[in-house]
Amino acid sequence: MSVAPVNRLERDGLAAREGDVLRTTRKWQRAMARAALHLYEAGDPGEDLRVPIVSALLELYGDRVEDEELAGLVEAMLPIELRALGLNGA
Repeated sequence: MSVAPVNRLERDGLAAREGDVLRTTRKWQRAMARAALHLYEAGDPGEDLRVPIVSALLELYGDRVEDEELAGLVEAMLPIELRALGLNGA
C-alpha cells in the first residue's frame, strides 16, 4: 500500500502544515537550492519548475521511489513550491 504523496512529503520532512496550509521545509529548500544550482550550471533555461522539483526529489529519494510515485510527489509538491515562491497569487 503506497502512502499518499502529500502524506509522504510531510512524513519525510519536505513539507509541513501551518494551520491548513502546507509549506516547504528547510530540508526541501536546501534540496531545491542544490537542484537549481546544478541545473543552472548544466544550462537549463529554468522555464519549468517541475524540473528542479524532480531533480531535488531524485537527490533525496534516489532509486527508493518508483516512477509513478515520483510523478505523484512532483504533482503534490508543485503547488506547495509555487506558494513558497509567491507565484500562485496566495
